Amino acid sequence: MLKILTINGARLHVEDQGEGPAILTLHGGLGLGSRQGDVAAFGVLASEGYRVVSYDQRGNGDSEAVAPYSHEQFIADTEELRQQLDLGKIILCGSSYGGFLALEYALKYPQNLAGIVLRDTAASNAYNDRAKKLALKSGLPGVDAEMLDRLFAGKTRSNEDFLQMYKAIQSLYFVTSDPEILEARLKGVKVHHETHNWAYANNIPTFNLVDRLKTIQVPMLVLCGRYDWITPLAASEEIAREVPNSRLVVFEHSGHSPQREEPEKFYREVRQFLDKAFSKAELK
Repeated sequence: MLKILTINGARLHVEDQGEGPAILTLHGGLGLGSRQGDVAAFGVLASEGYRVVSYDQRGNGDSEAVAPYSHEQFIADTEELRQQLDLGKIILCGSSYGGFLALEYALKYPQNLAGIVLRDTAASNAYNDRAKKLALKSGLPGVDAEMLDRLFAGKTRSNEDFLQMYKAIQSLYFVTSDPEILEARLKGVKVHHETHNWAYANNIPTFNLVDRLKTIQVPMLVLCGRYDWITPLAASEEIAREVPNSRLVVFEHSGHSPQREEPEKFYREVRQFLDKAFSKAELK
């Protein structure tokens, strides 16, 4: 069910599906991402005894573009949404940039969590230079040092400029990709280059939670594709090494999206984690 809720002064589009213990998802790709990817990845669980809530974060998808787009604002929105929907203790699922925010949320609101699922993410900005080198090495048309420097510095010039950048690097996210499928995905993207610029100019330069990860005590499932180019396996290994109650699962035939490239293994691991984490949690 689609709901439009006013959260901290911004009208956000929210998909609220199913009944039961609540899973709240945080999409990645600030400025390009939306709830649609999370609905596709986690929506099936709404028919399996879970309540699945996915939403377009402010300045993304169909939600209202109301600055600031700081990590503090994003996690305040997540908490306000949890309260408005009376979700109780949740399992928070953060993908890519959404994983950055899930970690931030866990550090501020641990009492509200039954567990965390992270997919292809990182706890710091330490991997950006590696990602740029891999992108340059790919030799893809339209990928050059100037474009990558602007992308990672939050200096996109327009929605069209940002979309063309993403189009140039899109195949890097997958081990194998079909050009027709990639083109179809591009047509469904709603672009907000200002949101991306804010995040990469203001949030990312100081993003580093590594020294605080040991304080996260809730159960955590860390998922990562072996060939992730932008948040590499080393980043997930670091998180799993530092968080005491965590488990790392590596997808040997995936890039940044194991939910698409190895879905059977992805859902098996997620279901097992959800069942175990919710069974141990007091949800209210």
